[in-house]
Amino acid sequence: MPEIFTEEQRDFAASVRDFCRREVGTREQRDKLTDSGRHPHSLEINRKVAELGWAAINFPEEFGGAGGSHVDLCILLEELGRGLAPLPWLGTTLITGGIYHRFAHTELKKAVLGRIANGVALSIAMSEPGAGSDVAALTCRAERTADGWVVNGQKTWCTNAHIADSILLVARTTRGSKKHHGLTMFHVPAGTPGLTMNSIDTLNGPEVNDLYFTDCELPGDAVVGEIDQGWGQLMAGLDTERLILAAQMLGTAERAFDDCLAFVKERTQFGQPVGTFQVLKHRIADLATEIECARLLVFDVADQADHPDRAVNLSRASSMAKLKATEVAKSMALEGMQMMGGYGYSTEFDMVQHVRTALGATIYGGTNEIQRDIIGNSYGLKYRAV
Repeated sequence: MPEIFTEEQRDFAASVRDFCRREVGTREQRDKLTDSGRHPHSLEINRKVAELGWAAINFPEEFGGAGGSHVDLCILLEELGRGLAPLPWLGTTLITGGIYHRFAHTELKKAVLGRIANGVALSIAMSEPGAGSDVAALTCRAERTADGWVVNGQKTWCTNAHIADSILLVARTTRGSKKHHGLTMFHVPAGTPGLTMNSIDTLNGPEVNDLYFTDCELPGDAVVGEIDQGWGQLMAGLDTERLILAAQMLGTAERAFDDCLAFVKERTQFGQPVGTFQVLKHRIADLATEIECARLLVFDVADQADHPDRAVNLSRASSMAKLKATEVAKSMALEGMQMMGGYGYSTEFDMVQHVRTALGATIYGGTNEIQRDIIGNSYGLKYRAV
């Protein structure tokens, strides 16, 4: 483990590991909690994590959190991922909560962060059918009324929305000369009249949703942050968002490695364990090295986030962490499936779930192509049309 870990943090990692062994250590336990994987996020486990004081680990104690560091946050997410805790979208809740923490007015901040600490899920609505990687092209509109705002438009790929306590909506409030201007964030409680949703079935189950706003009325104090300043508010949290996703996928990569290693040690062909054959032994060696590199990078970025005075370029580093951890998780899961042969392809084993989880991670939270663009731009290689 990196030297930045304190003894208390090592004990914390062991506690999370022990929790996962007790609560979700068997396939039977996980299947019961997720309806055999059909509903990947378990609110029951989310609440148990909250009872231990971990659900809002990175928020201040005054708002119900634990006052933890970015390193603490990454330890939690890494161990939950490695332990196969059915909490894939805890990261979305923490990312969304971070925006409330930075920009919401005090009353709303206390209410929302307090509910996170009690184990609820949150969702954020940014993408639209015509605005994915180009989020600033969104057209969902919020217009002023005498009593507040009325929203009309569609959002898509909204993680957690069907189980969320509330949704953080990014809508257009002003149409200016630049598309990044005139965006505003709004707090939308679950069940608000005028909001309907349809689940989108994906490779990983019903985890994302289409949202439809039809004359959806919101009060004036539903604004989160400043009117027309939503783009800057989104950008302010990207470093932490990428770090959260990286830590989760680091855990996935480690679990896929553990499962694959156990299999190649036990599976015997031609009179010996298949892992002793050079073709597999060398794959294992390469993957173990890649995972260790990803781990060192993730926790180095977390340490930089805790000590911004030491950071050279945190935006670049967080994009590197997200890119590296998700690509390593994808490679590990796909190689694990290949090395396990037919068993890796069978839903009886967890490698199938590792593949599903890892493939999606290279797309959401800013595709890995976008991360590469950010990294390249940071070296002065920004493309300019001529």
